Amino acid sequence: MKQILVTGGAGFIGSHLCERLLKDGNNVICMDNYFTGCKQNIVHLLDNPYFELVRHDVTFPYYVEVDEIYNLACPASPVHYQFDPVSTVKTSVIGAINMLGLAKRTKAKILQASTSEVYGDPFIHPQVESYWGNVNPIGLRSCYDEGKRCAETLFMDYHRQHKVDVKIIRIFNTYGPRMRPDDGRVISNFIVQALKNEDITIYGDGRQTRSFQYVDDLIEGMVRMMASKDFTGPVNLGNPGEFTMIELAEMIIRLTDSKSKIVFMPLPSDDPRQRKPDISLAKEMMDGWEPSISLEEGLKYTIDYFKIFRNDYK
Repeated sequence: MKQILVTGGAGFIGSHLCERLLKDGNNVICMDNYFTGCKQNIVHLLDNPYFELVRHDVTFPYYVEVDEIYNLACPASPVHYQFDPVSTVKTSVIGAINMLGLAKRTKAKILQASTSEVYGDPFIHPQVESYWGNVNPIGLRSCYDEGKRCAETLFMDYHRQHKVDVKIIRIFNTYGPRMRPDDGRVISNFIVQALKNEDITIYGDGRQTRSFQYVDDLIEGMVRMMASKDFTGPVNLGNPGEFTMIELAEMIIRLTDSKSKIVFMPLPSDDPRQRKPDISLAKEMMDGWEPSISLEEGLKYTIDYFKIFRNDYK
């Protein structure tokens, strides 16, 4: 039975990861400061004797004996990471330093939840791990993009200098139950608007594309990456299915039987035009991993969650 620390464990992705790690027979320490995480996401785990909840900010040192660390702590939606951009950078950079120091001391394996945003507004499509990206270092999104890029640098330097066993994943747009309705992400925005029969807001002309990964597929990839041998990454974890914003809006309107209309608004600063992962490396190095849940299937699960737990959006 391994002792595993999950930072950001009460968040959308972190809570699903905690569930999976407990199911696999591990002791799990869930750390969160509840800036974007929510105790409701993990309250059903509190009676499990192998689950421990700790309220702590990753930007401060934390001392515990662990075998593995999943470093997920960081606000991931523009609404939240732009609310306090300095804190966002600190979470990514100082949080990485603190967790890498813990991994060095305990000789634990540590996985960094990086992001497809390290590619910026890409000139290469689909995006491969060898691409260095096209990122604005001084824009409104830079606190998140550059914070994650710096964290990747720290992980590789700790690996080379201190022989820390590191794993880096680059997460592409992920969705599913426990998304916050106010997080500003496109799927939660569209679902909430559709359930309220309000206009669905598309920024730009709607022809920009994204690739959407259901959360269960991501969790499987994270667990396989941690278990991989002699492989640090970075590695893309995403669904290579590519959809325009108009296609996504029309699908959600159909699945919710909504009366919503689509309206268009100006495109935000530095918003990428294309996003699609090349997952060849993940398939090769992670025992054939690839997503198995289609966008339509995953949206049905997500819509059902919002209907049950967000009745005021009907």
